[in-house]
Amino acid sequence: MENNISPAKSGILYGILFGVVMILEFVIMYIIGMKSLVGTSVGLIVNLANYLILPILFIYIGCNNYKKNINNGFISFSECLKTGVSITFIAGIIYALFNVIFNLIFPDFINEMASITKEAMLQQNSSMTAEQLESGISLMKKFMNPLFVFPVTIAMYSFFGLIYSLIIGAILKNENPQSF
Repeated sequence: MENNISPAKSGILYGILFGVVMILEFVIMYIIGMKSLVGTSVGLIVNLANYLILPILFIYIGCNNYKKNINNGFISFSECLKTGVSITFIAGIIYALFNVIFNLIFPDFINEMASITKEAMLQQNSSMTAEQLESGISLMKKFMNPLFVFPVTIAMYSFFGLIYSLIIGAILKNENPQSF
């Protein structure tokens, strides 16, 4: 049986699912209160989930699906890279689009996060000058600008996808001897 589905196409569903999971996680954290994320173990867990656990999980599942259900038990290192990067690229686009739309619908969100960040900065360093504080908040607001967030989110998730795909590809690869 000939394989008609490319590795990148096989990752589309898992990329969409990964993006939706990150959106649901963000919405839940927003409802609970974003204050719980800054400088807490909850914030650390959320970051570990978004940048380590979930990408690895979705890349592994996507590559394993391609190997077992699409490519007759075989997956090359390059196919694993294509699948993994497509998963994280699509998830990054979905999450970045959500972020832009969210900030358009709730324009006060950036100011709310600035206030929470200001509190956390003062807690960590109470001797911080007003100028240092304002400089830090100003920088944070620039980084939360949707025109900055959109491309950086996509690039960041794609980069992590590449790194994690290299690792998963080394583990899962099973070259088809007929392809040589």
